[in-house]
Amino acid sequence: MEIVRDWHRAKERFPFLGVGLGNFDGVHLGHRKLIERLVAWAAATGGIPAVLTFEPHPAMVLNPQKAPPLLLSSELKKRFLAELGVKVLFILPFTREFASLQPEEFVAEVLVKEMGVKAVFVGYNHTFGRGGKGNPALLASLGERYGFKVEVIPQVVVNGLPVSSTLIRHLLEKGEVEEARRYLGYYPLYMGTVVAGDGRGRALGFPTANLELEKGILLPACGVYLVRARVLERNWYGVANVGVLPTFGGREQPRVEVFLFDFQGELYGLKMEVSFLRRLREERRFRSPEELVAQIQQDVARAREMIAQMGKDTPRLLG
Repeated sequence: MEIVRDWHRAKERFPFLGVGLGNFDGVHLGHRKLIERLVAWAAATGGIPAVLTFEPHPAMVLNPQKAPPLLLSSELKKRFLAELGVKVLFILPFTREFASLQPEEFVAEVLVKEMGVKAVFVGYNHTFGRGGKGNPALLASLGERYGFKVEVIPQVVVNGLPVSSTLIRHLLEKGEVEEARRYLGYYPLYMGTVVAGDGRGRALGFPTANLELEKGILLPACGVYLVRARVLERNWYGVANVGVLPTFGGREQPRVEVFLFDFQGELYGLKMEVSFLRRLREERRFRSPEELVAQIQQDVARAREMIAQMGKDTPRLLG
C-alpha cells in the first residue's frame, strides 16, 4: 500500500481511483464492509482502491477538548487497511483552513479536480465539508453532476446494535474486551515499544514489559487481563495489568505492563503487539506486596486454565 500525503494532481499518478472516505478509527466491521465494497468495485472495473483520511483526527482541530481517544494506533490502522486490499492511502493534513471548505468545494476541488475520482464510498452517516454540512445525499447529487459513482454503505448491525467507534469505546471503558471484539472484528490490539519501568514486577518475581503507546490511544478499563502478545516473531500468552499501581502509591496515568508466560530474556527497545482476550479482575489496592504476589499467582493460574480450555479454538492474534 502506498501512502500519499499530497492530493494535488493525484489523478495523474493514480488514474481511475475509487476512494473510501472516513476516519476509519479502529477499522471495525462497519469500516471493513465499506472497504470490501471498494475493493470489489476495483476488482470489477480495474480501478485503484484508495482510502482518504485525515491527520490529526478532525475533532482534535475543531474541538480538542471533546476529541475522542483513538481505538487503534496509526501504524496498525495502516497495516489493517493494506491487509484488506487498499492500494493507496491518502493522509491529508486537517487544518482549520481545510475545515472551512464548503462540501461542494471539497468535492469539486479535491475529489474531482485533483484526484479525478471515479467512485466514492461512504458510510450511511458520513459528513464532510464546513460544519459537517455534507451528507451522503448531497454527495450522491454531486456525483451525478460530476460523473462519479457514489455508494453509501448501510448501517452494519451486530447483536442488534449498530457498529460504531463510539460503541466500541464505551465497551473498552468498561473493560468488556470480548464484547468489543464482536464489533471490531478482532481482539482489542495495542502496539508499543518496551521501555524500562521501575523494576517492581521483577522484584516481585513477575518481570513485566512496560509498553509505551502512541499518544491518544484509549486503553481498556483498569484491571488485569489475559493477553496474547507478539514479539521476537513469536506469540506469547500472558497477563497484563492496565492501571496506576495503587498498592505502591499510584501514578497519574494508567500504563500497560505485560508478564509473558515462559519467557526469559530482555525486551527493552522492541516493539510488541498485545491482544486483550479476557478481563480477569479489576485493579485494586493490596495491603502488602506479599498479598499482591499471592493475587498475581492466582491470576496467572486462572489465565493458564483459560488457555488450556481454549484448546484448538484459541483466538488468533488478529482474528
